[in-house]
Amino acid sequence: MTDHTARPRPGLTLFAACLGFVVIILDVSVVNVATKALAADFGGSLSGLEWVINGYTLTFAAFLLTAGAMGDRYDPKQIFVWGFALFALTSLTCGAAPNLVTLITARVIQGVGAAMIVPSSLSIVNTNFPEPARRTRAVSLWAASGGLALALGPVIGGLLVDLAGWRSIFYINLPIAAVGMVITARYARPAAVREGAVRRSLDLPGQLLAVVGLGALTGAIVEANAQGWGSPLVVTCLVVFVLALVGFVLVEQRSGDPMLPLHLFRRRAFGATSLIGILLNFAFYGLIFVFSLFFQQVWGYSPIRAGLAFLPMTAAIMAANLSCGPLVKRYGARPVLVTGSALAAVGYLVTLPTVGGHTYAAMAVQFLVAGFGIGLVVPSMTNAMLSAVDPAHSGIASGVLNASRQLGGLIGVAVMGLLVGQAPSRHFLTGLRSALVCAVVALALSAVLSAVGIRRRQVAAAPADAARPVAKAQPAEIR
Repeated sequence: MTDHTARPRPGLTLFAACLGFVVIILDVSVVNVATKALAADFGGSLSGLEWVINGYTLTFAAFLLTAGAMGDRYDPKQIFVWGFALFALTSLTCGAAPNLVTLITARVIQGVGAAMIVPSSLSIVNTNFPEPARRTRAVSLWAASGGLALALGPVIGGLLVDLAGWRSIFYINLPIAAVGMVITARYARPAAVREGAVRRSLDLPGQLLAVVGLGALTGAIVEANAQGWGSPLVVTCLVVFVLALVGFVLVEQRSGDPMLPLHLFRRRAFGATSLIGILLNFAFYGLIFVFSLFFQQVWGYSPIRAGLAFLPMTAAIMAANLSCGPLVKRYGARPVLVTGSALAAVGYLVTLPTVGGHTYAAMAVQFLVAGFGIGLVVPSMTNAMLSAVDPAHSGIASGVLNASRQLGGLIGVAVMGLLVGQAPSRHFLTGLRSALVCAVVALALSAVLSAVGIRRRQVAAAPADAARPVAKAQPAEIR
């Protein structure tokens, strides 16, 4: 692509990077409130609706590491623009989809575009804000934009579905993508070649095995809902997953330039934060999915009302994202991680008695507590991960954390969808309570891992690394 960059404009460039992160978060949360409309239009099963969400999440998670390698090999500014272009094209296809198969296929490809956008948007912020203080503020705004998208996504999605139909939730991406691409192409500063930087290969065998393994695992969990765990399809998927996982480990061990250097997992904080990312998104995105079904199918909420029901929780996440930085600076990441995980677990635990009633006010405070806890975990978890590795591995560390979080969300949607099933309302409530218990257990494990896996002194003593763009935050995000 020809570079037509004008005089660099860091403020506009940050705005474009935020737009990229916003549309990715929106395309998770807005689809959650459109499930009822999709079912009415296409007559899809619950597993089909899960694939509309999981198809996107699957490729997003699977290609994050490859996208990071591409950012090292090429200019992240170009990767960002091309990722936005792919995202826009597949959004157009989603909006025009004549059937559920086309929609799911387009969502799968859309996830590749999303994976190209996330790491490159952070690299763009890093390039355009070289001073540590300004970079920290810029990344905080980038993080807050994801929290804002998460908070407003269900509301915007509900409004669009009610007023213009479910197709509009994909068409809205087109003007956003156009603005982001034009600003980035014109005003973003190209990345300079860093002294001593090593260009990473794309590690195609490792990437292929990662995609096969993740796809097989997702297929097994989702289809078990309809066919049972003993069905030939589910058993085959599980076998393929195990074989792909073993193959991936062997390939990465023997590769001279692995997509994922396995020696990083020897560092306790690196492995702990990877697991915390899985547990956090397992709880959060799994419950978002089943509560969206609960509000609309059990309580009879409209899409817009269901979106508003999530607003207190996601607003609390955004507020916690903004307040987390000073807390980590003062106390270190470990106590903030433990406190955030414990708050989220308690919030969901005390929600259990309220789901059998018909009063939303009875669970609003619990949603606030859970959301604030999750909002504390995300930035401190990312700081802990980046402080556990040297700067040369900051990109791959960010990719691992994002991939683990997306994998957790994918499994959470599938497992909790399996728990609620397609049964009458009274059985749905039993499944919802089981899903809440699973979330509480996952977040309790997150608190324990934070306490034993993170060294407070190590994390608190690395403010410079923590200020790196990849270090600050994936607000629940992801979104």
